[in-house]
Amino acid sequence: MQNTASLKEWYIVDNADEVDSPALLVYPDRVKSNIRLLQNMMPDNNMLRPHVKTNKMAEVCRMMMDAGITKFKCATIAEAEMLGMIGAPDVLLAYQPVGPKVLRFINLIKAYPSTRFSCLADNIFNLEYINTQAAIHQIVMPVFIDLNVGMNRTGIKPSDAFELIQQLNNLKNIKLSGFHAYDGHIRDTDFISRKLKCDEAFGIITALQQRLGEEGQGLRIVAGGTPTFPIHAQRGTVECSPGTFVFSDWGYKHLLPDEEFDYAALVLTRVISVVDQTTICTDLGHKSVAAENPLPRVHFLNAPGAQPIGQSEEHLVLRVEDAYQYKVGDILYGVPVHICPTVALYGRANIIRNNRAVDTWKVIARERMISI
Repeated sequence: MQNTASLKEWYIVDNADEVDSPALLVYPDRVKSNIRLLQNMMPDNNMLRPHVKTNKMAEVCRMMMDAGITKFKCATIAEAEMLGMIGAPDVLLAYQPVGPKVLRFINLIKAYPSTRFSCLADNIFNLEYINTQAAIHQIVMPVFIDLNVGMNRTGIKPSDAFELIQQLNNLKNIKLSGFHAYDGHIRDTDFISRKLKCDEAFGIITALQQRLGEEGQGLRIVAGGTPTFPIHAQRGTVECSPGTFVFSDWGYKHLLPDEEFDYAALVLTRVISVVDQTTICTDLGHKSVAAENPLPRVHFLNAPGAQPIGQSEEHLVLRVEDAYQYKVGDILYGVPVHICPTVALYGRANIIRNNRAVDTWKVIARERMISI
């Protein structure tokens, strides 16, 4: 339910009757503010390598480039291609290409020669395959060794990485560029606890560098998502790669009170049914907001008391204090708990400036393939 007092809020869209729901809303002025805040938290702009998996939009990435950011990290070939299309100078595919992705990545490198592309690897079997394909296409593939520092998802144990590097050095079409260490398992709300765990995990990398001697000192390190990048930023030698910061979301906003990024992307939904005295239904189903977390998966800025009690593919059922204060067609503005997979559910984002929807931006990298 809207009221006249809420019309001055930053998120209200005055011409919302022109925006079909459910819809993704992006507020560029707030995006710019988040980019500035990120840069202010870094001692050196050159140590930034933002992850674009959150936004997946060429226009948002251009905003970061306009702010002087030249290095980026991505998770898919499509995201890497999007960055190549806009002329991003340095792109790390933070994913180990396997199977057909190896050739796709090589074709991407050849299609955008002005962009320096690199990728991850964590085993000699795949490195040998990449090396063979790179030799066939007469390129040298820059590679970051993916280290497992506790996430237990991908990456080689740092204690085993020394041997892998010795093997890699015999591959003529592979160039070792550095280490990648994602510590996404470190998410403590208390900053001191977060820092202690982050420093402990990073100590494993330092030990590996020392073992490598002079060779290890010249290698770059990419580490730190949104929870830990402020800690890595103070090391002066780490390229930090937060992603969620650009839009922010309910999850990190409340988990990380020390990081003051503003909400810059919301979902717009409409009441489609008043069920009974305390229940309403909106059109924000599983297909419209990230559903990997338990309810509530979204919180509403103009209906903070609305409690999600059920969700299916096209419907979100809410318990409210008085359902008869709402009418069918009323608009709710929601902050997703997790914005990254929410963005990927939309083909386009509605761009909001000065409380008006003025444009749409294609979420181009939500596709598994753009052209390569």
